Amino acid sequence: MNIEEAITKCEITLKQIKQYDPDPYYVNYFFNEYMISINNIINGIFEEANRDFGLFVSEKISEQKFYEKAKMKNDENAIKFSEWYSKKYIEEHKNPYPDVISQVRNFKNKFKKLPEIKIMLRASERYKDDINQEIKVKLSNQKLKSRDELDIEIKRQLPIFLQVLNHKRDEKNEPKIEENQVIASAFIDIENHEDVEIAYAAEIYIPVMERLVEESRKRIKELIR
Repeated sequence: MNIEEAITKCEITLKQIKQYDPDPYYVNYFFNEYMISINNIINGIFEEANRDFGLFVSEKISEQKFYEKAKMKNDENAIKFSEWYSKKYIEEHKNPYPDVISQVRNFKNKFKKLPEIKIMLRASERYKDDINQEIKVKLSNQKLKSRDELDIEIKRQLPIFLQVLNHKRDEKNEPKIEENQVIASAFIDIENHEDVEIAYAAEIYIPVMERLVEESRKRIKELIR
């Protein structure tokens, strides 16, 4: 799979995450597919670099294997690209949501699974310091047993959620919300990031990847002239 195909796969799986949100089983499945595509994009950058610098890494490429081969061959330009990429990656992941996806990628590579998903209430039109509220719903094989049960639990917890959120917004002169402005979504906790909405983080991350690909290709061209 080339980079463009992997980016398209990210866009498709993002739509599927949104379609099945907040069902933990299906969100987990499609988020896992999304993360596989993210990995393919990053590895794809180094596949292109491996080809363009002529390193001839024969095994499955990775950032680490690329750097090791560049050092072994003492290819200064390939080393420069690897070092540039490391700095660029850090720069692109300084903001919270890109860092979340990066942390999820590390978690998945280490534990071969994704962080546990939880269902939370949130405002459909969110403000920066809005709270979210976890709701517990009975699951069957990690799937929602029925949409009706979810709706019942949402209605049960809605009054408290509205009261707390609207009080917080009132203190900041932000608009209050009504019952029809609350939705349930799938969230995760990862490292120092708590209550991160999966669909939102995944959506924000696609342009980050596109930018990283574009800048990497540009840097490779500069170095092989």
